[in-house]
Amino acid sequence: MADIIELNATDLAAMLCSRVCHDLINPIGAIGNGLEVLADPSQGDMSEGARDLIASAARQSRAKLEFARLAYGASSTAGTDIDTRECERVARILFEIEKADLEWTVPLILLPKHKAKLFMNMLLIAAMSVPRGGQVTASITGAAGSESFAFTSRSDPEKRQKTLIPSGCVGLLAGVPEEGFVDARGIQPFYTGILARMTDMDIAIGIENEQFYLNAVPKAQAVAA
Repeated sequence: MADIIELNATDLAAMLCSRVCHDLINPIGAIGNGLEVLADPSQGDMSEGARDLIASAARQSRAKLEFARLAYGASSTAGTDIDTRECERVARILFEIEKADLEWTVPLILLPKHKAKLFMNMLLIAAMSVPRGGQVTASITGAAGSESFAFTSRSDPEKRQKTLIPSGCVGLLAGVPEEGFVDARGIQPFYTGILARMTDMDIAIGIENEQFYLNAVPKAQAVAA
């Protein structure tokens, strides 16, 4: 079995920053394009479309920044609990720009900071499994301190698009990417795996009966099972 890749703090931070920049470059560029159209008197007939473009790009930028702040960022270096109501608020904003619908069955609890980050990063992977639309469910069960996370997704049958496991996620979550290295393109699922190991959670991912699943349970429970 291949050894788990360990990134130093500088490389991890650099790749996560690169991921955030990649997510934001298109919508922010669209805002700039829209503003250029509005500033050009000769393109007055395109002003309404430009305003719509700016509004849509602004929504995308906000959603991606809100997600990055919670899923990648840190409010402090000290151990901080995060209310699942904040997780839901950010999740709802994210799914305003995703093609899938979100079913949220999460109790109102406080999660340790790194567990909350793990949960939100798992949610993004679940959304990636239905890129053309469908249904994503997110749930938390178990007593405080031994919570289990469960995500499922299924593509919209009218889209005739298969539900899929996002490319490379199996190896990246395990810390052993197929290519033998990790780069900015795969840093998000790789970081999710780091968070799982930090919080002593065991991750399972796959597709069963055309339904994607992504689960995280405390390692003690996984061993017992």
